[in-house]
Amino acid sequence: MKLSAQEEYGLRCMLTLARAEPGASLTIPQIAEIERISGPNVAKLLRALKRGGYVVALRGQSGGYALARKAGEINVGEVLACLGGRIFDAGFCGRHSSATRGCGHNSDCSVRSVWRLVQSAVDDVLSRLTLADLLVEEAGVSVPERARRLSLPIVQVS
Repeated sequence: MKLSAQEEYGLRCMLTLARAEPGASLTIPQIAEIERISGPNVAKLLRALKRGGYVVALRGQSGGYALARKAGEINVGEVLACLGGRIFDAGFCGRHSSATRGCGHNSDCSVRSVWRLVQSAVDDVLSRLTLADLLVEEAGVSVPERARRLSLPIVQVS
């Protein structure tokens, strides 16, 4: 399991916009330089984030991109889902190829239950984090109290 480059870079672009002066916008070349990502890749990421309603494009001489809402109102899990999706989605099993059509273990799959549990834990943490929670130096990052209380279902293994 790992974040895709699109998810990682998109989140970094969002954080760069969140660090901008209030009321300011940043251009694609500015974001690309700050994050050391190619301009075309930044443009692609910003298009996806704009479609998702997380950034706005501003026109004019001082145009560029800005956050659509305050950093404290933007959920990290939702941004990552907009950029790439989830670790596990229920449709995976129907798309999995095997000797038979679809997954050969569709009726009873212990692996699927593990991925659902992992996805639940990831969703639980990411749904409690906002961009504002990440606007600190690396050493200062900690999981907010509201994200520490995970209530994971207990899976019985027989």
